[in-house]
Amino acid sequence: MRVIGLTGGIASGKSAAAEHFAALGVPVIDADQIARELVEPGKPALERICERFGKSILLDNGELNRPSLREIIFKDARARHDLEAILHPLIRETIIQRIDELDAPYCIVVIPLLAESGDWAMLDRRLVIDCPEDLQLARLQQRDRLDPEQAERILAAQASREQRKAIADDIIDNSHDLAHLQRAVERLHKKYLGDCQPTS
Repeated sequence: MRVIGLTGGIASGKSAAAEHFAALGVPVIDADQIARELVEPGKPALERICERFGKSILLDNGELNRPSLREIIFKDARARHDLEAILHPLIRETIIQRIDELDAPYCIVVIPLLAESGDWAMLDRRLVIDCPEDLQLARLQQRDRLDPEQAERILAAQASREQRKAIADDIIDNSHDLAHLQRAVERLHKKYLGDCQPTS
């Protein structure tokens, strides 16, 4: 089974692309979803995060206060690296386990920080969802109700468009509407299925 890593900057359209791959019957593994599972109350990862950042990053019900933690890590690069050091090895381990459980021609693994987080040896191809930064900023501010300064700080903490494109085997331009994105996904779906066919 071939493994396609799907990435892109925040608010670039990764989720919409992944949802359309899933609608076409492709198994999708989402690193962000795994990260959310790993920090549920009672999980070891949440305990380690509390040891590093303090109990103040918890809500009254014991769940992680994501907006509070996000504010910390986007202001402090060292804090962001510390969080990644806790979560990334666990996320990779879980992704590998879930890939091993699948039976399909290919699967999509959504990895938002693929360009920032080193080598992912299990990937056969890397698909980047790309759009101009001004469009990212507008989408991010609208989606998360952030002010321009917050949105720009989040973008600045991520890899640049050029860095993501440099690791890409395939690129989808998502500067148009949803229908355009979905057609691009469908074209790649046919290509990936074709690549999975044994050669004579």
